[in-house]
Amino acid sequence: MTSWLRTYVPVRLLLLCCLTVALCAGASSAGASACWSPSVASCTDCLRRGPQCAWCFKEDFLNGVGLSQRCDLPANLRRRGCGPEFMEQSETKVEVNATISSTQVAPRDIRITLRPGSEASFIVSVKQLERYPVDLYYLVDVSASMQENLDHLKTVGVALSLRMTEHSSDLWLGFGSFVDKPVSPYINVHPSKISNPCSDYEIRCRPAHGFHHVLSMTGNVTEFTRVIKRQRISGNMDTPEGGLDAMLQAAVCQGAVGWRPEAKRLLLLMTDQPSHLALDSRLAGIVTPHDGLCHLENNVYTGSTRMDHPSLGQLSDKLLENHMYSIFAVEKQQYQWYEELVRLLPGSYLGKLGLFQAPNLIELVVAAYKRLLSEVAVAVSVQDEAVSRYWVSVSPICPDGATAKDRSCSGVQPGQTAYFNITIGQHSCPDDGEDEDITVMVHPVGYNESTVVRVHSKCQCSCGPVGRCHDDNQSPCTRTQEGSRQELRQEQGLMKDSSTDPNWSCRADGSDVECSGRGVCDCGRCVCEQSRLGTVYGKYCEMDDFSCPYEGGLLCGSRGVCASGECVCEDGWTGESCGCPVSTATCQSPNGLLCSGRGRCVCGKCVCDDPQHSGDFCERCPACQSSCQSHWKCVDCHLSHGLTQNEVGHCNNTCAPLVGYTDDASGQAGEMWIQCMYISKDSCRYRFQTSSQSGRTQLHISTRPECVSSGRLVGTFLSVCALTVLCGLVVVAVSRLLLQKRSLSPGGAAEDGGYHCTGKDLSYIPTTNEKTVTYRRDRPPDRPVEMHIQVPKMPLGDPWQC
Repeated sequence: MTSWLRTYVPVRLLLLCCLTVALCAGASSAGASACWSPSVASCTDCLRRGPQCAWCFKEDFLNGVGLSQRCDLPANLRRRGCGPEFMEQSETKVEVNATISSTQVAPRDIRITLRPGSEASFIVSVKQLERYPVDLYYLVDVSASMQENLDHLKTVGVALSLRMTEHSSDLWLGFGSFVDKPVSPYINVHPSKISNPCSDYEIRCRPAHGFHHVLSMTGNVTEFTRVIKRQRISGNMDTPEGGLDAMLQAAVCQGAVGWRPEAKRLLLLMTDQPSHLALDSRLAGIVTPHDGLCHLENNVYTGSTRMDHPSLGQLSDKLLENHMYSIFAVEKQQYQWYEELVRLLPGSYLGKLGLFQAPNLIELVVAAYKRLLSEVAVAVSVQDEAVSRYWVSVSPICPDGATAKDRSCSGVQPGQTAYFNITIGQHSCPDDGEDEDITVMVHPVGYNESTVVRVHSKCQCSCGPVGRCHDDNQSPCTRTQEGSRQELRQEQGLMKDSSTDPNWSCRADGSDVECSGRGVCDCGRCVCEQSRLGTVYGKYCEMDDFSCPYEGGLLCGSRGVCASGECVCEDGWTGESCGCPVSTATCQSPNGLLCSGRGRCVCGKCVCDDPQHSGDFCERCPACQSSCQSHWKCVDCHLSHGLTQNEVGHCNNTCAPLVGYTDDASGQAGEMWIQCMYISKDSCRYRFQTSSQSGRTQLHISTRPECVSSGRLVGTFLSVCALTVLCGLVVVAVSRLLLQKRSLSPGGAAEDGGYHCTGKDLSYIPTTNEKTVTYRRDRPPDRPVEMHIQVPKMPLGDPWQC
């Protein structure tokens, strides 16, 4: 029995050890399976498996084992003998070009380097200005049912211009009309109906047209009103109209319409019917898709009979591309139809009207303008051929008082700035496996500035300085700084081994908590939780907009945004809570010096170098005024001993040891010497200098006193008084003699009442040109009243009457 136990126990322990080793090996292979695969035969194949994978291009790695063993997690490769300098890894790089100036959108140009499976984030700021110039283009349906509504437009121009002065200092208006495509079955193609669709009703109408540009942008409201009065209705057969077709032309025909580049652009569509959509033109045999270009000849849309109506996606792109806000003014019967349409057009506003009376239209335009400006939204577009290989997410960071939506901030006030955290990630490489460059546009809706993001996708490898990957393809690329930093963190033990943790990609470097404890890990990515305090975001949910210092009860003093627990201050502010102005203007003393030259400007306030100085500008120094008095006892001691060098030692107990005599106490003038004076008992003044340079007090006493007797002072005072009285008497006497002589002269002042100008004076005589000034006032019914005033020219030789 005992022998059996001795044999069984060691065998059992051996089996248990083997099982443990097998489980460990299986776990290791399972953790590395995200990168390792028998089908991986090149560096490019390896990096395509995900941003966490690395390729070892060391020549003698594992003594020439299979190529697939070179692809693994960086931590595993290092443990198997591949140093960081021999690893090719994914890289993510974001470069911001700050040289391009911007007024409302920043930054304007960004460059990003990505690999498949990686992502990069950046922040775009959009600032709302106080007042904008406004271009408003009326695009009106002139079909027969709009006759009454067209009449109401005649009084809109002046009233709207006056109302918009509250919100804009510069309003320009334009006008265009539309009906439908002038082909069957949309219109009656009988010869008599083509030229006059209203011939059955004995009314003269305009021919049907897809779009007619009538009036380019102008600040002349009178001209706008005149053009409206001349408009006539037209007619067509079916109910829907060609409004979307006309909208695209009004948006893309920049030169003809006259859109100003600096203005906010409002495109107002007025109709009482729904609009045709893409593919509707097949009823007329028109199958060519719209090319999105301008086709105006003599202000008439020539592509109406050749191309289909634009799709909503195409129209949306063109409105964004040309920085347009669209306003739909429709009858209440069509409100629900256009309500669904507006949801697909960014920067659009829908108004419901019973009839298009002038007050209703004005209120609609003003309300739409205020609503559209208060909502700051961004639209991100990727090149069509690369849409399937990239993904984009947008997280708005709104200012105080604003509300965040999907990709917008509502309620943004003038002067406030909205921020958008934008993340771009790459799914895969092109089919040919080559590197590619694409452009991603970030359009703030309705703004004439955009952010251009240039993405460089790296799908090839260079394998460091050796240029050889030691794989079948020998693919070229460069080793990245991010890879080097990642490897350095591995050396320091900061990156966890993913072979034992399936959720390692949701943990920040050096952290044992998934998603920073503020989210959940879903498929290797953090889904951040919603907080009542603000927004939580970031790759590891490490960032938010509420964990920053407060200033005056406001987050970051309301002068910046919170990112990663730190305040990112607006221009002109700095400090932990954005409470310190960058400018030193508040520290400038009245004499123009910074803190009177006695201190430093810290956070907008003066900090004095010497504690004796105080005040807002370090201008006060009460202790400095008594510096001379503190040495009077010393000077008096030296005077009592006759100011002789032999007697200097008698005053050592009273004075500083460094005391000297000089004939001129002003000889050591400078910033470090203070000029002082002492009046002795015999009324003599003794000048002396003091200095505390290097912590040692020095005195220089003048041996030449300034003594003045009291009798001499009294004599000087009396002499000055007598001389003043004598001068006054002389002045009075001379004045009286001159007056008497003038009154006794023969001609006197009545000799000539006019003023004679000399030849020299004539050059200064003003002359006027003969002009006719006409004052004109219009009064109904077109009978002007004029008044003419003639101002004759004055002859140069006539005397100038003063």
